[in-house]
Amino acid sequence: MSVEAKQAKQVVIDEIKEKFEKAGSVVVVDYLGLSVAEADALRKSLREEGVDYTVYKNTLIRRAIDGTDFAGLAEGDTLKGSTALAFSGEDVTAGARVLSKAIKEYKKMAFKGGVVEGEVYDKDQIEEFANIPGRDVLIARFMGSIQSPMTKLALTLKAIAEAMPADGAAPAKEEAPAKEEAPAAEAAEEAPAAEEAPAAEAAAEEAPAAEEAPAAEA
Repeated sequence: MSVEAKQAKQVVIDEIKEKFEKAGSVVVVDYLGLSVAEADALRKSLREEGVDYTVYKNTLIRRAIDGTDFAGLAEGDTLKGSTALAFSGEDVTAGARVLSKAIKEYKKMAFKGGVVEGEVYDKDQIEEFANIPGRDVLIARFMGSIQSPMTKLALTLKAIAEAMPADGAAPAKEEAPAKEEAPAAEAAEEAPAAEEAPAAEAAAEEAPAAEEAPAAEA
């Protein structure tokens, strides 16, 4: 093998190793049987989900993962036959999810195994993993589960805000109209005046008693 050929292989090996280290998950799939049109459609679907899908030689994959945490992937039949790798980023279920849909649609391909967050899984485990909803779906479901309580809270806060005056002070208590209290107050003030009239008359009748004083001096 020429030096150029060895260098070219090493470039591919380094590329695979770097992708493994950066990926949130890696799904290994047997792509045999896909037509050119089906392969192009699959790549497009994976690319839209942020998944890097590439066909590599098994020998180069083995050399790339040798001595790494992903070395277990070389055990068994995972790296035999036709092999393509799907590298997912933050949404670790993306690759498995899209590939699972394609397998059901085309009736071709098959899972061979994979790595999720550093852990090696066999093909059966990857198939189960493919059924987990994506990150956006999980977030949407979570938000939906709390939407009703949040709506009630928002309505309550809105009602409280609308009940408060513009300056933020507590609403003043309502007082009874002054006009309704006036008759009672006037009655209370006029009642003593009517009772004092006889007393004034009595004082006027007793006034002559003071005139009898000269008789006493005589």
